[in-house]
Amino acid sequence: MISIDNRSRTPLYEQLMENIKLQIIRGVMKPDEQLPSVRQLAQELTINPNTIQKAYRELEREGFTYSIPGRGSFVQKIETDINKERVDELTTELERIIQELLFLGLTKEELQQKIELIAGGEQHERQGN
Repeated sequence: MISIDNRSRTPLYEQLMENIKLQIIRGVMKPDEQLPSVRQLAQELTINPNTIQKAYRELEREGFTYSIPGRGSFVQKIETDINKERVDELTTELERIIQELLFLGLTKEELQQKIELIAGGEQHERQGN
C-alpha cells in the first residue's frame, strides 16, 4: 500500500520513492515483481503521471528497479556490489546525521535507544506481528 501526504513538504516523487524502497527492503515487493503502471498508480493516488515517472526513473537510477520497454518497471534483485555501494552512501549520511544530533544535545544513550527502537520495529514488522 502506497500512501502519499499531499500536505508534506517532501516532494511527492520522493514520498513515492521512499514508499516503494521500504516495500522492497522489507520484502513486500519481491525481485522481478512488476510495479504498478504509471497510469494505474496516477489514478489510484490522484497525482500527475509525470511525478510517478520521475520516481520510477530515480528508483531505477538508484538500482532498486529496472524497466523493460513496453512492459513496465520491475523490482531489481539487489546485487551485493550495488548493495555495498548503497550501504556506503547511507553510512556516510548516517554519520553526518549522528554528528548533528550529538551537536544538538542528544546523548549517546538516547541515540542508542532510538536505534534499538527502530531496529526492534523492523524485526517486529518482518516477523509479521
